[in-house]
Amino acid sequence: MYAVDTPLCLGLAGPTASGKTGAAIALAQQLGAARPVEIISVDSALIYRGMDIGSAKPSLQEQAGIPHHLLDIRDPLDAYSAAEFVRDALVLVAQIHARGGISLLVGGTMLYFKALMDGIDDMPAADPAVRAQLDAEAAIHGWPHMHGLLAQVDPVTAQRLAPGDSQRVQRALEVWRVSGQPLSYFHAQQKRPSPLLQLAPGFQLLSLEPSDRAWLHARIALRYDQMLAQGFLAEVLQLRARGDLDLNLPSMRCVGYRQMWEMLDSCTQQGIAVQTESDVPPALWAEMRDKGIAASRQLAKRQITWLRSMPARQAIACDAPDALEQWLQAASARLAAVNE
Repeated sequence: MYAVDTPLCLGLAGPTASGKTGAAIALAQQLGAARPVEIISVDSALIYRGMDIGSAKPSLQEQAGIPHHLLDIRDPLDAYSAAEFVRDALVLVAQIHARGGISLLVGGTMLYFKALMDGIDDMPAADPAVRAQLDAEAAIHGWPHMHGLLAQVDPVTAQRLAPGDSQRVQRALEVWRVSGQPLSYFHAQQKRPSPLLQLAPGFQLLSLEPSDRAWLHARIALRYDQMLAQGFLAEVLQLRARGDLDLNLPSMRCVGYRQMWEMLDSCTQQGIAVQTESDVPPALWAEMRDKGIAASRQLAKRQITWLRSMPARQAIACDAPDALEQWLQAASARLAAVNE
């Protein structure tokens, strides 16, 4: 039993292309007449302005009539941490509750969900100077070499990171150089209490997870081709035209953007000016597409692994014929239980 003034708050997680956006909008439409639903994005790519197609950002048509939050809140040049997300999300949950609404946290950035539900490690903040130094070293030696350096000072973290996972390898080395302690040391420390569960103790995380990976892989390929058809190339060309973005930024490391950017780098090196797909050698375009789909599949695999480490979640088979009905029933039942 929860207090009368407990915020109504529900989470919907899942791997990329599992149908989260459609499910969230369906719930908002179903409950909207009785109590408005506001959607809080839990996605580290949707925060960036000008990154719409490649991030599968909900369209203006999908957002119509349903307040969406934490979309387009950062320039691609800027960073955004899990701690900043937790701060912003908690403020929004409280504001939505004050308006008499229901908060629906939707997305696939599991680190954000984990920070909200389990608390966050009290570790050093980002240090731009140290990051720049690490980037310079990686440019000379490569990220597998940097991963080897990490293995010497933090073998626990190095073991769980792929040598090519530049963003996480960089962060682990940054923590070591700033604090003198390995990242694994901070992860082993007692975390702060769950910030979300303190505010909304009735919170429940539901997740859309495939019982058949082949179903999800087909959805990923279809969606990637749809992005290409919708003008993903033009979107990345516009980002490159700014002149201040590069692959060392978290925004440009997002799945899809990185592969498109690398393809355009190859074209530049070959002296090819690209304005449309027809300017790109077919072999390069095909390689970019294959790499983008493969990276999306790897992202989905990591997301599912994260979800399986969250025993409190309620999983729904997103490839079931009645997946949407199951989600709507489960969400409505959970919200009703908190509201009793």
